[in-house]
Amino acid sequence: MLFLAGSLVARADDDTVTLPDLIQDAQQWAQENLDTNVLNELPSVDNPQVQQFLRELQKRCQGDYVVDLAALRQTAQTVQSVLESSDETRPYAAWLKAQMDYLDVADEIRLAIPPPEVETNQLPQPVPNPSAQRERELWVKKVSVVPWPPAAKELVPELKPIFTAQKVPPDLVWVAEAESSFDRHALSPAGAAGLFQLMPATAKRFGLSLWPRDQRYQPEPSATASAQYLKYLYDRFKDWRLALAAYNAGEGTVQKLLDRYKTHNYDDIAQHLPAETQMYVPRVEAILRQREGVDLEDLSAPEN
Repeated sequence: MLFLAGSLVARADDDTVTLPDLIQDAQQWAQENLDTNVLNELPSVDNPQVQQFLRELQKRCQGDYVVDLAALRQTAQTVQSVLESSDETRPYAAWLKAQMDYLDVADEIRLAIPPPEVETNQLPQPVPNPSAQRERELWVKKVSVVPWPPAAKELVPELKPIFTAQKVPPDLVWVAEAESSFDRHALSPAGAAGLFQLMPATAKRFGLSLWPRDQRYQPEPSATASAQYLKYLYDRFKDWRLALAAYNAGEGTVQKLLDRYKTHNYDDIAQHLPAETQMYVPRVEAILRQREGVDLEDLSAPEN
């Protein structure tokens, strides 16, 4: 392998090179240099139409308007079947399965909110985003008919103590339903992986190893990192809705919107967040209410 060769060259003038030394150097090199986000190129998906769909879905999730996701709903069902047909692409299918509810709710929004009226010769205007409160109502309705993910029955009792040990409300273990539908094998086209869909940089930041075994796919280490990240985000934003928005969209995205609109209230920036995040936060809220009978805003702050 190239990195083994590189390690050997680096020690070429060292007469005491041993196999353990070489392996240690190779491991360190891999940790520091391998691009763990190579999935942006979707190397294991050899179907051009599927690749195009996944890229379009990612683009619309990061776009401005929730309703734009609705148009992908029917195609997504076909693509999911294609991805499930191969061992190599099945992790993408697991990720896509967890995204399907976004497309369903986006379609409800499309039907409920009429497009703006336009005068002759004017360009069509985008369908406005629903208010934060309307989103919460739609997600409560949606999640009320969604059964527990099968793996949740085993994993929720196992992982709640980990959140508690990190001084984070254990109910937040249900973030994994929104992220991966509790499928530890889920892998997004952007490179997020595991139950809690941690990106490589976030995983490393909170102490997870990505090589030779990626700990994001291991329930306990990934839960520990997720809980630590949520605690950090709450400590920064002092609000669980903002913390969840930052978990999904990134700290910088949330902070810039708070600064732009001179607020510290989630509802004031909700309609300006990326489309997926606009739905992610109320989705987690609805899951907590349905699964645990608790409201997000009533959760306690993390203990220091």
